[in-house]
Amino acid sequence: MRKILSMLVIFMALGFFLTSRALCHTPLCSCYDNGDETITCEGGFSDGSSAAGTAIKVVNKNGEVISVKDEDGKTVFLEGKMDEDSEFTFIKPQKAYKVVFDAGPGHAVEIDGDEITE
Repeated sequence: MRKILSMLVIFMALGFFLTSRALCHTPLCSCYDNGDETITCEGGFSDGSSAAGTAIKVVNKNGEVISVKDEDGKTVFLEGKMDEDSEFTFIKPQKAYKVVFDAGPGHAVEIDGDEITE
């Protein structure tokens, strides 16, 4: 009986450890309209760690990266990485879009462009 109880305690402790580790690094991302035809997204993780260098892209309904013309008329693809402040600013597309903050398998956040406000 004592051996079974010990095994149960070990399995419970192991389960708690694995569950708590899985929950401590949840990706977080929010975006807002700057009011000047640009959008800024801020990212991070639930454990407080930085999202600097994390991939981010702006895609259409088919999942293809959107390109826009900048103020100089050059084509700019709306994808990159979060800067050292865990931010990414882009020109607001004129068509339907969504932002994908991609911190790896199982760690992606998608934000529909219609949900982004000032």
